[in-house]
Amino acid sequence: MTTTVTPPETKTPAQEQKRSRLPKSARAGGTLHAGPVAYAILALFTIVSLFPLVWTAIAASRDNQRLAETPPPFWFGANLFNNLEIAWRDANLGEAFLNTTIVAGVSAATIVFLSTIAGFAFAKLRFKGRNAMMLIVIGTMMVPPQLSVIPLYMMVAELDWTDQLQAVIFPSLVSAFGVFFMRQYLIQALPDEIIEAARVDGASSWRVVWHVVFPTARPAMAVLGMLMFVQAWNDFLWPFLVLTQTGNPTVQVAIAGLGRGYTPDQSLIMAGALLGTLPLLLVFAIFGKQIVGGIMQGAVKG
Repeated sequence: MTTTVTPPETKTPAQEQKRSRLPKSARAGGTLHAGPVAYAILALFTIVSLFPLVWTAIAASRDNQRLAETPPPFWFGANLFNNLEIAWRDANLGEAFLNTTIVAGVSAATIVFLSTIAGFAFAKLRFKGRNAMMLIVIGTMMVPPQLSVIPLYMMVAELDWTDQLQAVIFPSLVSAFGVFFMRQYLIQALPDEIIEAARVDGASSWRVVWHVVFPTARPAMAVLGMLMFVQAWNDFLWPFLVLTQTGNPTVQVAIAGLGRGYTPDQSLIMAGALLGTLPLLLVFAIFGKQIVGGIMQGAVKG
């Protein structure tokens, strides 16, 4: 028996010279490093992104008279904590935070649950009219939400839900974007072979959803939940129409009643806006790394 030995691949001098001119990051096994231009661009985008938040904090630490002067202040004053205390008391932000947490939490959890099930159905199940129904779901995303305000308000008034939290919760329990998002994720991340193996083992459809779909879709579910929570927290138009500042306000409705008068108190308004933003910043600071890690884990598995 003879053994065939394959000679090592040789490169021509031209190929070696071309490879030597490449940066280390472009060669096989090289580590990517950002250059000074990349760091400058990232620093510029970071400054531009943080400027609105920093300016809100600066304005909240000043008084209304100083904010009206030219040029405006570009550093913090001494009234920050005093303005925050007044805004918290005048806008009844304690109750508003509780109401908004309930609305955003219930809406986000329900959207994630229903969107994952519907996304799995559109991605992996075969049924008549699947593509047409998916087109209808996508089509609803193109309709401006302002067009549904009047009929939706008539329904809420008929049910006597005005100034009650269910008037804000029920219209936001489903999301066409959530269904589309989960469908696109599960198409790539959930192989058909895993579903077929579960079927062979005798798993029912609901057992496949609980033990196969949900664990696979966990990274996308975390991202969707975060997006929907932020959207519900920042929603203003519909809660402003069906809720009042003195009844069951959300954070945005409560802040809308701050600083009213012949001359609006901009410092109090900025203080309320800063208080309304802090919970979202806290959520991102705590769970941001886990969410990004989950996305990368799901991408590798897919």
